[in-house]
Amino acid sequence: MAPIPVPPARSAPPAGPAGRPGIRGRLTVPVLALGGALMAVMQTVVVPLLPDLPRLTGASAGTVSWMVTATLLSGAVLTPVLGRAGDMYGKRRVLLIALALMTLGSLLCALTSDVGVLITARALQGAAAAVVPLSISILRDELPPERTGSAVALMSSTVGIGAALGLPLAALVIQYVNWHAMFWVTTGLGSVGLLLAWWAVRESPVRTPGRFDVLGALGLAAGLVCLLLAVSQGGDWGWGSPRIAGLFAGCVLILALWCLQQLRAERPLVDLRLASRTRVALPHLTALLVGFGFYANSLVTAQLVQAPKATGYGLGLSIVGSGLCLLPGGVIMLLFSPLSARISAARGPRVTLALGAAVLALGYAVRIADSRDLWMIIVGATTVATGTTLAYSALPTLILRAVPSGQTASANGVNVLMRTIGQATCSAAVAAILVHHTSPVSGAPVPTLHGYLLAFAMAGSVALVACAVALAIPADGAGGVRRLRGSAAASHDEALEGA
Repeated sequence: MAPIPVPPARSAPPAGPAGRPGIRGRLTVPVLALGGALMAVMQTVVVPLLPDLPRLTGASAGTVSWMVTATLLSGAVLTPVLGRAGDMYGKRRVLLIALALMTLGSLLCALTSDVGVLITARALQGAAAAVVPLSISILRDELPPERTGSAVALMSSTVGIGAALGLPLAALVIQYVNWHAMFWVTTGLGSVGLLLAWWAVRESPVRTPGRFDVLGALGLAAGLVCLLLAVSQGGDWGWGSPRIAGLFAGCVLILALWCLQQLRAERPLVDLRLASRTRVALPHLTALLVGFGFYANSLVTAQLVQAPKATGYGLGLSIVGSGLCLLPGGVIMLLFSPLSARISAARGPRVTLALGAAVLALGYAVRIADSRDLWMIIVGATTVATGTTLAYSALPTLILRAVPSGQTASANGVNVLMRTIGQATCSAAVAAILVHHTSPVSGAPVPTLHGYLLAFAMAGSVALVACAVALAIPADGAGGVRRLRGSAAASHDEALEGA
């Protein structure tokens, strides 16, 4: 009997960086990075509008400020919740939901001038805060170990890149068109990002089965709302007012009960036992401190360079000019993310994190030395951005090495939440300093240069504390790193076999 001819083997098409053949595999990392940058753009585009929104909407300045507060609150609440949902039900699925909510919120803002609808739309956009932790978790599941570090570093840096690009983009559109056009532009960008993510990103096979902890999600939401509402509104309502005191007391009580519930739950929203381990808790604490430290740069720089020349230090720049001052920092963040990955590969992410916090503090030292000359302001702001890039790029790597593969999205969600709490606390602290250090200029109170320098000194000091905490994180030995990678690979293989 003649043998059956066997057709010649066909060579497989070249695999992309995510291990998949063709262009979709090669575009996975850039598409996820685009989603992270769009999230940051959506969060910052409203900032140049804030002074004019009371006139445009007919609402008070206090009401308009909720367009920022609502995004902050919903992002803080939804980031750990959506991270946990991604671990359970599929990271790609939840990522697409977050991007869709972000785009829907932008569309609603483009269609209305009603402040109530605008605030609701901005709350929807807060869901996009979960894009970065979900994307980082997808990258861990999809990329080979040698590619994960650089991709995660780029993904984490997109937050700063998007923020640096969002301010001048919004300012240009507002100055030359109108504010509704700005939201139409962001709606288009969000739609493109959503479609690309749907096309290029595949669903990760790594899942953590179980029942979603609804009670834990509600408890965490209530506690975070009390905390962030008190922090963000303390300056307006009065830090000693009954409302603020009640919110802080409610936060402590609710979160204490929530911790007890999480420790007793079979499938908790946040694994507190895992989070309390030194290798996880210290990166979370450092994330809070770095979030506090870097945010003062964004808050203060635009105000300082726009201050009238009559102050003696202000440069009287336009909104567009002030946004352009932060643009070099965004470019630096894009360029330095690969360097951060190389330092982490050579010395470990703990060293990268500590170095980033130290460079961040150095940037504020430059700001304190000279905040009158434009070129020195840009140098100082860019140095802060460099330190932020190194720190933010290292944090996800530390978390990925310290938690099981089935909990990466929720653990990184908690890490992003800690950054958000740090930023909110920084905003309140900077506002308190500037309010108490003002002088009249043309009949209006304007922050003094001394007030700005105090804000820089505060942020730089917090960055130095972050450096010390980072150095206290246990270092990985070579064998430890190999074991962690082996464990991750084993979990991945088990998930593939189960699928």
